[in-house]
Order: sequence, then structure tokens, then C-alpha cells
Amino acid sequence: MTVKEISSDPRLAGLKVYRVGGAVRDELLGWPVYDNDWVVVGATPDAMRKRGFKPVGRDFPVFLHPESAEEYALARTERKSGHGYAGFEVHASPDVSLEEDLLRRDLTINAIAQGTEGELTDPFNGQGDIERRVLRHISAAFSEDPLRVLRTARFMARYASLGFTIAPETLALMRKVSQSGELEHLAAERVWVETEKALGEPSPEVYFTTLERCDALNVWWPELVGEALVKGLAAMAQVPDSDMFSLAHWRHAQLVSSLTADQRDALSERLKLPNAVAQLARHTALTYSLINHSLTNQTLPADALEGPSVLRWLERLDGWRKPEQVEAQLALVKVLAPEQVGPLENAWQAAREVSPQALIAEGYQGEALGEALRERRGQAVASALTK
Repeated sequence: MTVKEISSDPRLAGLKVYRVGGAVRDELLGWPVYDNDWVVVGATPDAMRKRGFKPVGRDFPVFLHPESAEEYALARTERKSGHGYAGFEVHASPDVSLEEDLLRRDLTINAIAQGTEGELTDPFNGQGDIERRVLRHISAAFSEDPLRVLRTARFMARYASLGFTIAPETLALMRKVSQSGELEHLAAERVWVETEKALGEPSPEVYFTTLERCDALNVWWPELVGEALVKGLAAMAQVPDSDMFSLAHWRHAQLVSSLTADQRDALSERLKLPNAVAQLARHTALTYSLINHSLTNQTLPADALEGPSVLRWLERLDGWRKPEQVEAQLALVKVLAPEQVGPLENAWQAAREVSPQALIAEGYQGEALGEALRERRGQAVASALTK
């Protein structure tokens, strides 16, 4: 729904409704706008329900439009009452003004509201900071929500190519929050949500370098501090052209590819990563190990691939039960070591052609069947690699 359509919507008649946040910011930047967020001033929860809006907010009054499903939040203020992202007391009532609602937001560029006639309310000169390409906090209350450190870094990952920088005073405040211990109180799931979004942005490496600059990286990603980060960011630039996993998940797998298995597992556990994300990281590390890929783009020649190593790679990818996992890693090999993808594809196809049924017909069964199947697959792989 556009701001002009708001004025003609009978469900919103008589209400003071403003488009706020990212939609206004991105429209001013000429960036694609995918979602709208709306704030309603002067209304009550009961009034919204009577108009057919569906309440969804547990911690503060947010309502879904019954037709567009866009979110309409009542104007509110917040007061710090505990640690972390959720440690706030919320006050939402008809007497909260638009300016008071905008004051609780993080950055000036996110505190611009647009009325139904297109007019802008910009009490903190967010338009000026958009023109200057600066991310700047609105007030000292920025430090009350530690998640804002990650959000600011994520905005840098999105807008770095447009020339954005972080205001020195904001970076200093981010560093203060990081050093205060507040980041440790964030829920792992929230940290991963912000990180996953950043990994999908145009300049994901900036997210991590920004966190490093403000001393936040070593709180949640201590395995990536120093040389490990340099290697990880370099590897992240070589993402395969494969839609089997999202761009963000491929980039994460590349980022942690140089870590040890124990380090990857520790990081996955700390961030409570989804199983599929953690598994892709493990598989990607296996592929790096197989092809002996280095960050100087030096790889072993194709004929240096060894049959036993390739067989173990296929087995650890669970290729017989989940062939799509091998296909995904072959897409990665195509990027990292294109001269090796042909021999590996041939070896994979040869191994798949070994028939368990044929071995059963030869009289193999039980443990002997498993041993014979592995031996025949090993022979098939070795033969394919020498062609």
C-alpha cells in the first residue's frame, strides 16, 4: 500500500498514519523498497481491533492490516529496564507524538516519517545524513539496545557501495557498548538473524570489518579475529553459482572455511545455527581440504586427486543418500578449482553406477555387502580419475 492509498482506505479514515523507517530511507536513497512499516498516532489498541486490524505484538501494540497484511504500530516510547534486546518497558498511548516515536529509533536516516500527502517529518535531519552518506545515532539511548551495534554494521554492509561511513561519535558509542558486556546478553538467534541478513547484502565483508573496528567481533566470533578473518573474507568472495543454498549461507560457509573443525563447531553452537547452515560449513571445509585450495589460488593439478581421498569426500558428504549435497560441492569446486571439477564429476558418476543389487546377486550380504560396495566404489573412483 502506498501513502496515497492510505488516505482512501476506509479502515484508516480519521487516523494519523505515517510511513516510517526503512521504506522512507530507501526511497530517498533510490534503493528498492520491498516492505512498508506504518506508525499510527493517537489511536488505541481497541480502536485498531474495531477497525478489523489483527494484533500481533506481544511486547508492544502492532497490528496487521486485514487485507495488505502490512504492519501498523501504535506510536510508543521505550525505557531501558534490563539487559539485551528485549530489556525495555514500552509505553504506547494516544498521547505519544510522532516525534517521540521517532526519537526512540536508532539512526537519523531511520527516523524519517512520511505522511499521507507525501510530506516528510524529519526532526533529526536524517535527510542531511543521507546526503552526506553518514550513519549517525539519534541520541545516547542508542547504547541501550546492543542489537543496534549489529544493525549499524549491517547497514554498512548494505550501503558501503554508496559511500556511507559511520559518524566517529557513533562508532565510539558502538565500541563503548561492545566493551560494556551488553552484547553478551543478546539472544543467539537475534545475532544470527542480523548476521544472515548482512551476509546477503552487497558488501558483507564490511559487516565483519565494522564489528572488528568497534570491538564487537571477539564477543560472538572470537574464532574469526585476526588472520582468520582476513582468510575468511577472501574466501567469501568465491561463492559458487548455485541455488541449492542461499547466498548468505554459502558466504557463511566460505567465511569459516579456514577454521578448524572444533572452531566451526564452537561457532555454530554459540550462534545456535540452523543444522543446514552448520552442515554446509562442514561440507565446504571438506571440499577445501580435498582440493588443497589456498587463498593464493594455487591448487593441485587435476591428476593429483587421489582415489581414496575422493571416496572419503563422497562418503562424508553422504552422497549415496543425499546426492544433492555432492552436487552443491561440485558447484563450489567449479569456482575454486575448475580444472578439478571434470575429474570429480566423472568419479562421482562412476561411483553412483556401482549397483548394490548387482553385488547382492553375486551373493554378498550383511557386512560383506557393505565392504564389497565400498571396495567397488573405490575402484570405480580410481579408474575414473585416471582417464
